[in-house]
Formats: sequence, C-alpha cells, structure tokens
Amino acid sequence: MTEFSGVKQPAFDTMTGRHAQAAQQLEELAQRLHGELQGAGLDTSPAAQLRELAGRVTTQAEDLRRRQKLIHELQRQKVSFGTSTPAGSFLEMPDGLEAAKSLLDGTLAGRAALNASRGDAKALAELEKYASRTGDAEFVKVFLGVLGAGGATRLPGSIATELRAASKQGDSARVASVSAQGQRALGMLSRTLAKATDPKNPAYLGADFTRDLVKQGRTEHRSGDMKYSGYQAQALIWRAHEEEPPYSKEFMEIVGRDVIVYEREQRESAWKASKDFSWAQRPIVDLAGMLGLGTLLRPGTQAGAPGVKSSSSVVDGLFHAAKSSREASHALLTHTPAGWKESMLDYLLTTRWGVSQYVDDGAAISDMLITATTGQDATSKKLAAGMIKTVSDEVRNGFGKDTHGNLEILDREALDRYLPLSYPLARAIAANVDEISNLVLNQATFGEVAAKDMAYALVVATSHDKGFEALARAQTEHMRAALATAVPPVGLNASNAEESGFTKAEVKQFDMNENGRVDRDDVLHFLGDRAKAEARSFGFIVEIRRQVLIAQGLDDKKADEALTSMVRDAIGMIPVPGAKHVGTLAVGAFGEIAGKGYEKLAGLAYDELARHIVRQASEQVPSLDETHRTLAENRLAVDRLAEQMLATALLSKGMLDGLDLKNETFTFGNPPRLKPFAEMSPQEYSRFLKWSRTAGGSESLYTSFRDTFRTTSDVNDHLALKIPSESEGAK
Repeated sequence: MTEFSGVKQPAFDTMTGRHAQAAQQLEELAQRLHGELQGAGLDTSPAAQLRELAGRVTTQAEDLRRRQKLIHELQRQKVSFGTSTPAGSFLEMPDGLEAAKSLLDGTLAGRAALNASRGDAKALAELEKYASRTGDAEFVKVFLGVLGAGGATRLPGSIATELRAASKQGDSARVASVSAQGQRALGMLSRTLAKATDPKNPAYLGADFTRDLVKQGRTEHRSGDMKYSGYQAQALIWRAHEEEPPYSKEFMEIVGRDVIVYEREQRESAWKASKDFSWAQRPIVDLAGMLGLGTLLRPGTQAGAPGVKSSSSVVDGLFHAAKSSREASHALLTHTPAGWKESMLDYLLTTRWGVSQYVDDGAAISDMLITATTGQDATSKKLAAGMIKTVSDEVRNGFGKDTHGNLEILDREALDRYLPLSYPLARAIAANVDEISNLVLNQATFGEVAAKDMAYALVVATSHDKGFEALARAQTEHMRAALATAVPPVGLNASNAEESGFTKAEVKQFDMNENGRVDRDDVLHFLGDRAKAEARSFGFIVEIRRQVLIAQGLDDKKADEALTSMVRDAIGMIPVPGAKHVGTLAVGAFGEIAGKGYEKLAGLAYDELARHIVRQASEQVPSLDETHRTLAENRLAVDRLAEQMLATALLSKGMLDGLDLKNETFTFGNPPRLKPFAEMSPQEYSRFLKWSRTAGGSESLYTSFRDTFRTTSDVNDHLALKIPSESEGAK
C-alpha cells in the first residue's frame, strides 16, 4: 500500500534550495580544511569525514530536487490535490519516488485511455507511451483506478468504431494505423486487467472491481450510432491476451462464469428455434465479428480484409484468456451454475457444441481443453474423463461394422460434429494413457469411462494425425516406464534391495524360483509379462487408428510419420527418468543421454514426458535407426520400437552383462565395452539390436510382444467388430 505525506509547497521548495546550498558549502569547507590540515602536516581525517557528510547531504538534496520536480508536475497535471488546514495548504506526496512516478504515469495513462474511449483518435498514441509501465503494480492500480471498469469496457468499442469508419472510407493507411494502435492498446489493457483481477498479484484492485466488469459486461453501450453489450467489447481485450500474466481463478469465477451464463440467457430461445428448423446455432459474436473487422484487432495475426464475415464469439475470447492457466480453466469448466443440471464442461460439449460448427476459430476452446485436461491433478483427470465419456456417448451410434467386419461410418455428420475435438481429446487421453491399460486389461473404470467408452473416444482422437502422434508417443513412454520400473534387475536380493530401490517383500515376489536372488529367468518372466500387457494397450490404439483409416477410405498400409520418426530417433533406448540402471554395460552405453537435467522430467504426464524425450533423442542420436526408411505400416513401426525398448530393458536390468562381446562392431577397448549409443553408427546400432535378441535371449520376448500386439480381439469386443484374420497377421 502506498503511503502519502502532506507537504507545503512553498516551504518544501525553500527547504530543497537550502539543502542544495548547504551541500555545496559543506563540500567547499571540506576542501579548505583538507588543504590547511595537509599544509600543517596534521591528520586529514576530519576533512574526509566532513566530505563524507557533504556527500550524504548532496544525495539528499538530489532526492529532494527529484521530489520537487515531481510535485510541480503532479500539480501541473492536477494529479495531486491540495488540502487546506489551519496550518496552511498541503499537497499529498507519495513517500517513494517510484510510487510518485507511478501515480503520475498511471493517472496520465488513465486519462489518455478515457479520452480514447470517448472517441479522441489522438489519445491512443498518448496511451502507447505508457505501455512499458504495465509491469509496475502501482501504475496498474492507478491506471485502472482512473479508467474504471466502464472505461475499460468502452475503450475497445471506440477503437472498433474508428477502425470500421476507416474501413468504410477505404482509407487503407488509416486502417493499418488504427489496427496496430488498437492491438497494442488492447494488449496493454489485457495485461493490466489480468493483474488487477488476480488476488495473488500486488496490483489486485479487489473483487468489487472484478464485479464491476460483470456489471459493465451486461450493460448496453453506445459508440456513435452503434449499440453493443459490454461483453462484446471486453471479449476483444481477452482475445488480445498473450498468456502472461495469466488470468486468475477469481476472474473466471466472477467474470468467466457469468459470460457463459449470459450468452445462454440471451441465445437459448434462438438456439431452440434453430434446432427446430435446422438452422445454424449462432453465438453472441464479439465486437470485431459484429463490425466485420476479421482479425484486425488480434495480435500476432495477419490483418484480414475489412468487411469479411467474422465468426469470432464472445465466449471464444474468454476461452483464449482461460487457456493460459490450468487453475483458471478449471474454475470455468468444473462449475455448475444455479438452476443448471449440467456442468459447464458438459454444457459446452453438448448443448452449446453446435456453435463450434458455426465459428471458424476452434483453436480457443481446443487450447483451453488441453490446458484443463492434461495435468496430473485430480481435477484435470476428472475433466479428462468427463470429456472422454461425453464424446463417446455422442458419437458411438454413428459407427457400425461393414461387410468385411471392419469399422464403418454410419453417420458421417455425427463424426464430423466432434472432429474439432479430436486433438484435445487425444491429448487428454495421452496424458492419462495408463488408464487404457486399466480399462482394457483390468476391466476398471476411469471416472465413468469404461473400456467401450474409451474405444469410441479413440476413434475420434486417432482420426487426427497429430492426435495419433501424441497417443503413440505417450504409449511408448508408458511402455518404457513399465519395463524400467516394474521389472527387477539381475542380482537383486534382500541385502541390496534398499540401495536398488526395492523392498525385501518385492525381492521375495520377484524371486520366482525361490533361490534367494533375482536371476535371468526371473527377469525374463517379468519382462515377458510387462511386454504382453503393453502390447495389448499399444495394439488397442494402433488398431483403432487403422480401423479409422479404413472407414474413411484412406491408406491404412502407410506408416505414420509420427511412428517412423520415433523409430529413426531410437527413443526406445533412452533411459527412463527416475529408474535405477544397474547393468554395468548400461552405464557406458547411455553415456550423457541421461544428463542435462533429465531426472527432473520424472513425474510429468506421459505425453509431456514423451515430447521431452523425443526432443532429446533427435538432438543427441539423430537417425540412429535406419529401418525407419523401409517401414511399410504402423504395426511394423511399433514392432521396431518394441525391439528397441526390450533391448534397452535387457541392458538396464543387467541381462547383457558378462556376455561375449568379442569381435562385435558396436564395442571398443580391451576388454571390449559397449559404445555409447550416441556414438554408434546406424549399422552398429542395428547389429546391437540383433545381438541383444540372440545373445540376450529377447527373441521370445519380441515374438510374444508382436503376437499379442497384432491380436485384435480387444478392438473387436469394444467396437463390436469382426476384423478379418488376415489383418491380424499382416507382415
């Protein structure tokens, strides 16, 4: 909180002048004293002390002069007002110079914004001078205190009106100028509003200010001959947001929730009529859409042609603001308004979803859903499960079985209706890819989602190329983690269990032949179990992707770029964060791959972790596995990934320690040691994989994975198909 002091201006001016004069006199006295003491051969330290005092007084005088200058400017701009008392007239002056500067700049910026909101075209240029000050909390509070919620709401209206006028006059230079100035002004307004409505930010203006935004949002405003709702104007501010600082949970609780309720109140009767007559379900468009301004007021986009129909909506602007914060997006989507029978997530994906087919901009809701559903917290998981269940219920009746037993699209409209959700849906599933194993293998549930629900959701999710990539990478990461953490190393026993990260009870569980230690047979047993379990999950995803391609009449025989690049980068051989690698050969082979803060990645969602792994792999071991060039289809790509991962597991668990390395090309030194993977050639790496299968005994593991992965019974059961057996056995 800024503290103020009262000063008498004449007296303050006199004090400032005398202080400066005293500082000069002290400096002169110190110089004379130093000369006299030095001439007499005496100690000059008294002169030094006097000079030090003169320096302090000089500094104080300079500070007083700065304050004096600010007082004069504050008074000239009528920012600070005098108070008359029996003792004389006083001016309020902030105790800190920065606070005084904030008071001055914030007031002038607020006045410029107010003038711009009243149609003063020159005021935008004046406002721009203060754009760099939005990082100062005191400036933000003064600026918005002067502007108010009403001024903040009217400013976008004034800018949009000016832009429309320039467009109608065919003044392209003016259009470009107002567009650029408008974008910067809206960006400045968005940054300050995000701070002022966040209780955790020092610029917070309180909940009353945020509630004033709601009041202004529901109010009808005018700009020239144009009428618009406040929310139509505020939406341009939200759309101008560039993620930092994020809008707060409180903003979404007060403003965000009301925006969605307001739109429903205003449009519900029209939506019912549109359903009866098969009309488009239209939202409340923002002010840019209302005036046909396209993207002219959006930052970072190419200026669209004026007059072109725009379908940007008020709610889309809100989604854009919500995507910058998981907490904010959760506050919006988890809420069930009074009198509603569905949460806002359910409402947006069902009752309001028809709007998505009307607007051109699906990125706003897509990005917000990704933010809200890909975390590892309970709320993110609940929202992810809710989205999976809703989409599954909406699309499942649109599919059937063709005459060959493959997937067939019976209702293309039902699929197309939810295709805009395919990528965020895929990301939500990818972040929770372990749930596929629980559903398919253990007949468990994920919220209200059962295996059949997941299957139909995957039909939508895998129809998106990037969505399938996210799922494939996440499942690869899940398999790598399972092989690394759920399988014991060779040589584990009760005495070394703790240092290896296991308990004595786990040693007993892993010791299948009860010889007191985990040996090669035990490790092969558990690797086999995990490989088969992961093969079923992998097969579930990849076969559903293949069925989607068949149903759409696309080429199901071509390998997706996502999988071929994963094979190329050999991501299967990168160690897993947090896993303990005990094989002596593994230490040298992994080399520096596990460095660079790699362990800090542990705990991320599978899709997030996978993206880090891919980036690291492509940087350190580009194009290590040349088989990616000849992969004919996705199933062959997964076969190769499994081979990579199983070889790495054998290496990590010590299964390859002590084996004969003589005359092998992927070794160096005497006795021979495994080369670091990053230093192997593609030929040497391929030879290593072959050697690990034969010498390490993984041939049976690989065969078991391949056979299980290619079994389609899980997909048949949950999508009611009868996939031809030749599809299962395709080589």
